[in-house]
Amino acid sequence: MQQLPFGKPGRFWKGNLHTHSTRSDGAFTPAEVCRRYRENGYDFIALTDHFLERYDYPLTDTRLFRSDDFTTILGAELHTDLTEMGEIWHILAVGLPLNFAHPTAEESAAALAARARAAGAYVAVAHPNWYGLTERDVDALGMVDAIEVYNGVAIDHNDHADSWHMADVQLGRGKRYLICATDDFHGTRNRRDFRRGWVMVKSETLDPDALLAALKAGHYYSSTGAEIHDITVDPGKKLTLRTSPADYAFISGKGSKSAAVIGNGDTHFEFDLEQWTSPFCRVTVRTATGERAWSNPIWLTA
Repeated sequence: MQQLPFGKPGRFWKGNLHTHSTRSDGAFTPAEVCRRYRENGYDFIALTDHFLERYDYPLTDTRLFRSDDFTTILGAELHTDLTEMGEIWHILAVGLPLNFAHPTAEESAAALAARARAAGAYVAVAHPNWYGLTERDVDALGMVDAIEVYNGVAIDHNDHADSWHMADVQLGRGKRYLICATDDFHGTRNRRDFRRGWVMVKSETLDPDALLAALKAGHYYSSTGAEIHDITVDPGKKLTLRTSPADYAFISGKGSKSAAVIGNGDTHFEFDLEQWTSPFCRVTVRTATGERAWSNPIWLTA
């Protein structure tokens, strides 16, 4: 349970990890993208333009747009070779150095992801459901930090925003991935892809390096609007959850293992773990209007 962020020092900072600008296929300049997020209550973003030759391999430098109350983490959406369905790979990399080299024609997705992690980045499988990724694809990529389980732009692209199935299968197989929600803002699809998914990162400061370290340690939760204020776990006994007003709270585990509590606006939930046989659980909070928040997987075994 060391990855639970709620008892860590500091506060929660709201951030988006997957965003695009005119440096690739976004509608707005980097300055305008940063301004929009800052003015809409975000504490940080990662501007992750498509790292492709046709855009001259942009690793967009957003350091100029940092301030006392808003910061940025440098990153990119990396691409190379093809998935099982014949789609080019999309790999989210947050925390890349500005001199990160572009992939060669021979570099595999696994090699590119490993190189990004070696450079210090938080690396996630981007929108698996949107692009029809298979278990074989994710296995071939090798272990990365996270799976993007919610992608806001996919809502109006093909209604494949939710990729929890891929994460749940991998977790059930014992793979200790983190998860993340993003909006993948481009501003080009009726401009409705803004503020549709984010992370809340627990850190003592808004320093980009501190935020990146917290992301890689799993000290955050993901949301489309609901809030998780606290999770405490007494293994074999109970899980206690405090939230914003919620209609339902769930814990999910391996296979069909799950439990649900009806909330009707409640903010306090308890789950009995005495008969919980899954080696992990994860929390979902759902409001009456459908907003959700998700914890990272909580591993109950060493």
